[in-house]
Amino acid sequence: MKDLSFYVGVIGSIISVLMFLAPVRTFWRIIKHRSTEEFQSLPYICTLLNSSLWTYYGITRPGSYLVATVNGFGILVEAVYVTLFFIYAPTKAMRAKTAIIFGILDVGFLGAAIAATRLALEGEARIDAIGFMCAGLNIIMYASPLSAMVINYLLNS
Repeated sequence: MKDLSFYVGVIGSIISVLMFLAPVRTFWRIIKHRSTEEFQSLPYICTLLNSSLWTYYGITRPGSYLVATVNGFGILVEAVYVTLFFIYAPTKAMRAKTAIIFGILDVGFLGAAIAATRLALEGEARIDAIGFMCAGLNIIMYASPLSAMVINYLLNS
């Protein structure tokens, strides 16, 4: 049964890597047109936060090296995506908005979460708290593209 669990974990990791790479065509378009056009940075900023917390969870929980490595890869990929938003945002205002959201979520929230769990919790309580945060952020990560859809809907209505 332990072998089955490992193989399912590997398959899940492969699927996760493919999900991180899914927006590559979008970013080739951004690079080609030298503009983020109508694309929003929020989904990628949320995914970066999610990957960062899952990496922290994988490092903290013994035996969770698959979780840590696949999400470490996610951090690298999402950092490239967010960097491209900084480079190719068509206006300074959009660049500033991306920087503010990045600062609040990927620096502020992540730093606060790590500090709080390191200072206030130990052992299983720490692992459980990080896991609950990760589960909540999974919901945000998968819901964040909906924010872009709502904005487009409101602008086009």
